[in-house]
Amino acid sequence: MSHLTLEALTRRFPGAPHPAVDGVSLELGQGALLALLGPSGCGKTTTLRMIAGLEVPDAGRIRVAGRDVTALPPHRRNMGVVFQSYALFPHMTAAQNVAFGLEMRGTPRTDRPARVQEALDLVGLGKLAARKPRQLSGGQQQRVALARALAPRPDLLLLDEPLSALDAKLREEVRDEIRGLQQRLGTTAVFVTHDQTEALAMADLVAVMNEGRIEQLATPEAIFERPATRFVATFVGRAARLPATVVRPGLLRVGDAELHAAETPAAGAAEVFIRPHHVRPLRDGESAENTLPATLSRRTYTGDLVTLDFTTPAGRLIADLPGGSQGSDLRVGDTLRLGFRAADVRVFAA
Repeated sequence: MSHLTLEALTRRFPGAPHPAVDGVSLELGQGALLALLGPSGCGKTTTLRMIAGLEVPDAGRIRVAGRDVTALPPHRRNMGVVFQSYALFPHMTAAQNVAFGLEMRGTPRTDRPARVQEALDLVGLGKLAARKPRQLSGGQQQRVALARALAPRPDLLLLDEPLSALDAKLREEVRDEIRGLQQRLGTTAVFVTHDQTEALAMADLVAVMNEGRIEQLATPEAIFERPATRFVATFVGRAARLPATVVRPGLLRVGDAELHAAETPAAGAAEVFIRPHHVRPLRDGESAENTLPATLSRRTYTGDLVTLDFTTPAGRLIADLPGGSQGSDLRVGDTLRLGFRAADVRVFAA
């Protein structure tokens, strides 16, 4: 059953040539986390702000748990919002910052201390309640902002790029904490990010947005492995992109080679996408649905992975191999055969 429903949500800003959000519709189930993913200016933050009541839609409806909240002011929507900037009051302690949110919601004064402590304990800051923001690390400040959003027990948790101010290692740590907490509480959440790793790691559903519209709404696995459009295939993950011609259904001419694909558009010019983790070196006597002779032109070692760049009759292909696996010890100039499945070749009309 849908907990959050957006119906043809649209927002136009004066003077802009195109809508910032253009007819966005989706449904999100109770307890699920949705990531709004896309480049700057694609409409993801404007969509979040309309859900929160901070922007007024020009058209469309917003429903939460079956209740139409489109015309309600923010304080009557029972939503918790975590902003990119934390938005903590520097002169208040962590506990006072959390309590302020409860006061604004009209929570009885007698109930606030227990709710504040409960929220700070949830994010692991119960013992730091008396500290002010300047006495806390960036990660701890973000946890206070999260506690403030959760203390009113919201119907919906909204997070607007909450990790962007943190360094890479701390981002991953706080990301996992937010996801674990959201799952444990069963809170329905919407998370805005331009970072595909965050979206894929955290979300139950990902909405990839471009120019105010949703290009694809699907699970992280489907978004990555089965992109529905050229934009999604390009924006999410890495891939070799090769110009091609559809010879007949399932068969492509790519450079000087022929490749098989599970699905192809109508005959004519096309573009092929092949993810690096689908390409593998073949042992002697081993076969695959698609095989190509290849010469290694570059080798990049990054610890967990060895990235290999190959020259083939179809064009440049990339393979990501775990260190120590078959082919990870190849050197520049080595020749071999590469293999990959027809189902792993994504094709879009040019």
